[in-house]
Amino acid sequence: MSESPVIVVKIGGSTLGSHDTTLEDIVALQREGWRPVVVHGGGATIGEWLDSLDTPTRFVRGLRVTDAESLRVVVAVLAGLINKELVAAIGALGGQTIGLSGADGGLIRVRQLDPELGYVGEIEWVDSDMLVRLFDAGYLPVVAPLGLLWKDQRLQSQILNINADTVAGEVAFALAARWLVFLTDVAGVSGSDGASLAHLSCQEATALIDQETVSGGMIPKVEACLRACEGGTRTAVIDGRQPHALLAAVQQGQFVGTTIGGSGEES
Repeated sequence: MSESPVIVVKIGGSTLGSHDTTLEDIVALQREGWRPVVVHGGGATIGEWLDSLDTPTRFVRGLRVTDAESLRVVVAVLAGLINKELVAAIGALGGQTIGLSGADGGLIRVRQLDPELGYVGEIEWVDSDMLVRLFDAGYLPVVAPLGLLWKDQRLQSQILNINADTVAGEVAFALAARWLVFLTDVAGVSGSDGASLAHLSCQEATALIDQETVSGGMIPKVEACLRACEGGTRTAVIDGRQPHALLAAVQQGQFVGTTIGGSGEES
């Protein structure tokens, strides 16, 4: 693998506001020699589409329950609309990018996570070599959080929905990324008093989950950070509403948010 540093950036399916600079920062990092991977979500847009179709939706432990009808919407929104809008926006900023989902080329193999969740996958394997080949060709991969069912030692035709935060953590782990950064619309991970925490050790982050201080959609983000830390990746949950928050974090070590773990820390 090239010595060029890899950074995995998780963003939502929509911008963080009219002055969001995240995509500009990602393109700037690519120009500086970084190898960025963007993993995106799309929960809000999926919810809007499901509402417009009068299709009910519910969540269990922060994960969307996905039945067969919902899955069609999930695939259309994630692999289609949002992925291609992000590819077009990054390209317009001068980035050389390519959009794909975890189903393309078997990039992400999954098994069914829990029958209660329906068509939701748990990641078995990420094809890091595919991403490295895209890096080598000069591309910035933009990945939609879908995967192909892996069963009986072969890929099946069934597409499964995956939590985007979990995808980001597993991609960072598979690539031994230097950084995994979550861009959010909050000021980081909060403690029991509601104040944002500047840094958490792996043990402290785990304890906050066990104590239910970290809850809802923040759980998979923190768990993804812990997973990436296992491979030596530095991780952070930062406030993407701040102008150029990503560049400030990576280039200058100035974090508006929470760093979790760290190189050399036991996990």
